[in-house]
Amino acid sequence: MDVRISIIGTGLVGSSTAFALLSAGTASELVLVDIDRQKAEGDAMDLNHGVSFVSPVQVRAGDFSDCKGSRIVIYAAGANQKPGETRLDLAARNVSILKDTIPKLQKACPDAIFLIVANPVDILTYAALKESGLPPHQIIGSGTVLDSSRFRFLLSQHFGVDARNVHAYIVGEHGDTEVPLWSLANIGGADLHHIDFFGKAPLDRQAIFNDVKNAAYQIIERKGATFYGIALAVRRICETILRDEHSVLTVSSRVNGLYGINDVCLSLPCLVTATGRETILDLPLSFEEERSLRDSASSLRAVLNDLGY
Repeated sequence: MDVRISIIGTGLVGSSTAFALLSAGTASELVLVDIDRQKAEGDAMDLNHGVSFVSPVQVRAGDFSDCKGSRIVIYAAGANQKPGETRLDLAARNVSILKDTIPKLQKACPDAIFLIVANPVDILTYAALKESGLPPHQIIGSGTVLDSSRFRFLLSQHFGVDARNVHAYIVGEHGDTEVPLWSLANIGGADLHHIDFFGKAPLDRQAIFNDVKNAAYQIIERKGATFYGIALAVRRICETILRDEHSVLTVSSRVNGLYGINDVCLSLPCLVTATGRETILDLPLSFEEERSLRDSASSLRAVLNDLGY
């Protein structure tokens, strides 16, 4: 089946995402759109030179009208996070760019699922929802899918097991107020209190969480930007949608009423299907986790209020 995916913004995240999608054979056509048309054309040329090594795919640079018929639109446009800058510091600049872009994309492909990747992802996901008027299932953010993967990787390293056997979520804001769900974390079905037989040193939960929360800052300090991990996370979300997997991913979407949270976009474990975000799972959280999650939502709501939402 022919599948067109459009990527808006071919900076480090957008171009890395294009490479990840091409390598995995996720789409039959990739459309690259950037304000710098030559950059998009250069990326398309570079990627096309490797198509003999992957599943059949067409890659081309285009404009918003060329996104017509896209199954998924990946929004990775906007300013990058600078060293020492939080994701929320980016809010006003990138919301302004999104306001100009979303109507053009909606006109070209109103039935596409819009996957927001640019930061601050929760703020931009909410802004895209409001500016487009599309239903909440159709506008999702990459959210804490990558954060949850970082969490699982660090736990796998501590316990010496395959990261794919670790089940653990980071929820809330993709940023400084994110929340680790320790109460639900498990390895092979056993919660972390029942795996002493692994013979490892005691788990320093705060150190693990700090490494998850500060990972982007640490990477940015060392090489200027993060892009490989998020590219793979975006590929995973796209595969879930295109295969109608009904997989559980911590994408960012509008939450209204769950855990006492109203009218913000943030990440919770969600059932993701061919229609986008189908259901937010109502999982049993600890008292402290619920309180921290509401605090995270309040932080995001304050930013939205400042932006006029």
